[in-house]
Amino acid sequence: MAPRSGTRRRRMVRAVLATLAALAVTAAGLGGLVAWQNAYDLREEAVTVRRDGRTLKGVLALPEQRKGPFPLVVFVHGDGPVDATHDTFYRPIWEAFARAGYASLSWNKPGVGGAPGDWLDQSMDDRAAEAADAIAWARQRPDIDGGAIGLWGASQAGWVLPKIAAKDPRIRFVIAVSPAVNWHRQGRYNLLAELRRDGASEAEVTAALRRRETGLELLGRGASYEEYVRAVGDPQGMTAARWRFVSRNHTADASADLPALRRTPVLLVLAGHDVNVDTADTEAAYRRLLPGPALRVAHYPDATHGLVRHEVENSALRLTLTALCAPRALFADGFLEDQRKFLAALDTPEATR
Repeated sequence: MAPRSGTRRRRMVRAVLATLAALAVTAAGLGGLVAWQNAYDLREEAVTVRRDGRTLKGVLALPEQRKGPFPLVVFVHGDGPVDATHDTFYRPIWEAFARAGYASLSWNKPGVGGAPGDWLDQSMDDRAAEAADAIAWARQRPDIDGGAIGLWGASQAGWVLPKIAAKDPRIRFVIAVSPAVNWHRQGRYNLLAELRRDGASEAEVTAALRRRETGLELLGRGASYEEYVRAVGDPQGMTAARWRFVSRNHTADASADLPALRRTPVLLVLAGHDVNVDTADTEAAYRRLLPGPALRVAHYPDATHGLVRHEVENSALRLTLTALCAPRALFADGFLEDQRKFLAALDTPEATR
């Protein structure tokens, strides 16, 4: 005998409610997992640095369970409109540093997150001066050990880190992650690496290199953006503001300033899947200019330019889920722990020989 319609409806309602309850439990569990994975063993303080007419809006991340004064890592960003946390990307790194007893200081680039100015109006010297302001400010804080301040920087920061050290002999250490050395060599390498990755034909490669040479010739004689567009046609994402930024910085080369780090502990971090920076060129330059035991080189064969695991970055879905549910697992194996160990070892006699 078929069940009555009322009984059928009740069963359907119970089934729907059970399904919704299961989904709610799953969502709550997932929400709890996300909240737990994105909770860090840190105390974050919003700070404002005002010095010499500049205003920096930043974050000071302090170890949760320790008392200061703390040694400090000052963060120097790579390219792009980066905020103080790098869209939370820095927090796992800050946590690793906090576990070594270190505080971290980072700030919004000008024009980002309400900070005054425009980062595209900056030269590498401007960025070094900005970092010097932050360091001077930090040395006035009672919870910071002014004699134990070092630098962390990635990619484009390769042109900034040695400038800071050249002006401030008190810099205690440097962690350089995928740093560039020469703007022109780096640009050519990046162009060819991306063309190879995308399967470009020989004709496309030839055309791209010809376009690049035209751009370099125009930069060399200080041409305007309008001249650039007339010469190349489609600007392919090169805006007027970006052209001004490139015009200010295209002669950047870290070689002149790197010798300032010869007696400073340096951890050079290099990725095996880096299409932005020629890591072989970078390593050769660092070994040539920073001979001796103060330089340590760490290779991560399965990492991309940002030290994210290659297999994670290659999948948009996996990248999103990992960033949301397990942000520490974004990074190449050993990357976070190796930096923690580097900092923890700085107090040993061997670190300063």
